[in-house]
Amino acid sequence: MTRLGTAAHFLGQVLDPRTFESWDEPVVPRGDNDYLASLARARSAAGVDEAVLTGRGRIEGTDVALLVSEFGFLGGSIGVNTADRLTRAIHLATEQGLPIVAAPASGGTRMQEGTRAFVKMAEVARAVEQHKSSGLPYLVYLRHPTTGGVFASWGSLGQLTFAEPGALLGFLGPKVYRAVHGEDFPEGVQIAENLARNGIVDRIVPLPALRGLLATVLGHLHGGPVSEGSSPAPTGVVGRLSGAGSAWQSIQLTRRPDRPGVEELLRHAAGDTVELGGSGAGVLVALTRLAGTRCVVVGHRRHPAPGPIGPTALRAARRGMVLAEQFGLPLVTVIDTPGAELSAEAEEGALAGEIARCLATLTGVRVPTAAILLGQGCGGAALALTSAHTVVAAEHAWLSPLPLEGASAIVHGHPGLAADMATAQRVVAADLLADGIVDVLVGEHRLASGDAAGFCRDIATTAIAAISSQAARS
Repeated sequence: MTRLGTAAHFLGQVLDPRTFESWDEPVVPRGDNDYLASLARARSAAGVDEAVLTGRGRIEGTDVALLVSEFGFLGGSIGVNTADRLTRAIHLATEQGLPIVAAPASGGTRMQEGTRAFVKMAEVARAVEQHKSSGLPYLVYLRHPTTGGVFASWGSLGQLTFAEPGALLGFLGPKVYRAVHGEDFPEGVQIAENLARNGIVDRIVPLPALRGLLATVLGHLHGGPVSEGSSPAPTGVVGRLSGAGSAWQSIQLTRRPDRPGVEELLRHAAGDTVELGGSGAGVLVALTRLAGTRCVVVGHRRHPAPGPIGPTALRAARRGMVLAEQFGLPLVTVIDTPGAELSAEAEEGALAGEIARCLATLTGVRVPTAAILLGQGCGGAALALTSAHTVVAAEHAWLSPLPLEGASAIVHGHPGLAADMATAQRVVAADLLADGIVDVLVGEHRLASGDAAGFCRDIATTAIAAISSQAARS
């Protein structure tokens, strides 16, 4: 029986049956007699010849390369031979155009080999970056435990990173911390669930569920054509307008708590959605099929309640933009925010710089892009996601430099003329269309809050038609 936690158990859980082909060549152990005896005992105990197994296999029919730690071999530690095996396998995967699934479980580099093994981590990291630069996925599943030089190199370079529930994950292992500092590391900090809460890990995944998740992710990042066919570019007004209300009434509609946001857009108009970590801080980032088209969606969160967007949220947004560019996936941004965070922490976190970097990244990507102005579009946090090739706006959406109450305070000395400022500044979708800021306006004749599913499907279909038209022209 295969022991739980071993490399063989991992391969058996993740791969299609009988598809694994080893790439591993025999190793030549080097060292003094005591170390050679330790290696012999490790081989006997673990049933493998080194602390990693490499090779290729299939996950629901998709060919992949695998780098899998065997913790039973000297704690999964990385020696010179181990690192050379990893580097060779990564280069083979790149040459063969294979995605890599890496599954480390290691205490770090091998102390018995000292600095010679330690510096080899740079070679492994370099090989991973070359692989990713070829447009190939590098997906990581962090197993218990993953610490030290492994976590600080090939364990932390995934475009997406998943983790085993309850896994110990950290740069400095608790035993070393205790020896150096004379006290225990703060409880709970190095647990996988805490890293997920802080956006370092994308999702906690029990091993039996990993195969299906990897198949979905590989379908997004390493699938065939992004979509089938093409659609004519939408322009002007799409659908029927409600024709109701003033600019200020439109703004009030977008502030209603029952107005659908990016979460409802994905629920009603998308499938196969994989949300990325770091998405909880005001921004959602996801791989998905929006209206049937594979894409990356980056959008302001509306629920449970819309809040200000800080530097962390903008870094998550930019990660989504970079991911779309890396894999040639269309990018859809969703703007729906009351504004950027105004706080000392936001200033110290380089809020203005993060807005600027989002703007620069979005305007520089070469993949098709569409921005959906879904509801509120206030200030720099909105502008950071707006500069796409095509801008689609819901009828009652709006875009302004400041909250209208703030604009009134600047111009009139008090917030009471916010409604007048909405008209004067031409912030609502119809004015934005007339002024050439918005390319397409989607009517809300049933109002978004009254028919969330229909509204979401209408606006998603319009955005994807714009994406499809851009792709056909490229």
